[in-house]
Amino acid sequence: MAYFKTLAAGLLALLFLAPFILATDPDPLQDFCVADLDGKEVSVNGHPCKPMSEAGDDFLFSSKLAKAGNTSTPNGSAVTELDVAEWPGTNTLGVSMNRVDFAPGGTNPPHIHPRATEIGIVMKGELLVGIIGSLDSGNKLYSKVLRAGETFLIPRGLMHFQFNVGKTEASMVVSFNSQNPGIVFVPLTVFGSNPPIPTPVLTKALRVDAGVVELLKSKFAGGF
Repeated sequence: MAYFKTLAAGLLALLFLAPFILATDPDPLQDFCVADLDGKEVSVNGHPCKPMSEAGDDFLFSSKLAKAGNTSTPNGSAVTELDVAEWPGTNTLGVSMNRVDFAPGGTNPPHIHPRATEIGIVMKGELLVGIIGSLDSGNKLYSKVLRAGETFLIPRGLMHFQFNVGKTEASMVVSFNSQNPGIVFVPLTVFGSNPPIPTPVLTKALRVDAGVVELLKSKFAGGF
């Protein structure tokens, strides 16, 4: 009898806790909370709200993703972000979007979004999309070439990349279940951190000599 009482209490607790466990960002407490990006208040999640009288009447709309980015970059790609910093109307709503454009042979390098699951759709071209599982799943690479109209899903915190395998430009639009998903570019993080990760740490971790590590650090000293 005691076991069933404990089980019932545990299930009841999970029932009440489930919304908090499943939510990536906190639930909003009002219809709109347009971010005051100049606010000085310290906030754990999100930004303070502007008074609605100062928010204007276009905070629910954006045309930023309508224009392709400049892919003349070392990676041959351009990311146009539409998170809360770029679209204050998303504040407290737990959503954001990106557009990524690719030159032929361009890549969105291996990276991680620590605070969000990602879902995306290829808008044009052919993209190789790769997702790498964690050590628990054997570091398995899941990959597929996707074409216009096809979609992909990337679980929160898993490393992934996209690569334009076609002969023409490609683009995709992705959405996140967080207003600020964050991004960790793996090569830049490892070789371009500030201050740098000590070379002996990387020689041991990567099993290469110091010259290789220093060469790679020099490639990322100026960021991407």
